[in-house]
Amino acid sequence: MPTVREVMSKDLVTVERAATVSDAAAFMWAQKVGSALVIEEGRLLGIFTERDILKSMTVGADRGRTMTVREWMTFNPATIDAEATVGEALDRMLEGSFRHLPVMEGDQVIGVVSMRDLSQSIAGKP
Repeated sequence: MPTVREVMSKDLVTVERAATVSDAAAFMWAQKVGSALVIEEGRLLGIFTERDILKSMTVGADRGRTMTVREWMTFNPATIDAEATVGEALDRMLEGSFRHLPVMEGDQVIGVVSMRDLSQSIAGKP
């Protein structure tokens, strides 16, 4: 079974925790990703996802124009080791009900694996 390292995205899409939800959403859309990492001084602080954007849209009339990523991101997100198997990553995602996992090598983030990456790997698609 392939490892997470073999199927993960190595392009880290990051946002500042002080960014507005609207700006972060526009950036994620332009990058064609469903999540962005919040990293400060080389340390993973959190993850901001499509679900966070949707949740923020349900609160008041602000609609993300002044609310920040900090208010909606998941702090200290679950992660997976780069050498874990695709099956282990899938189990972790299903147990946690999430679709993106930061991939770690030691204490460094080296990628992100998505549910799409895993399903394509399992289906044998590049």
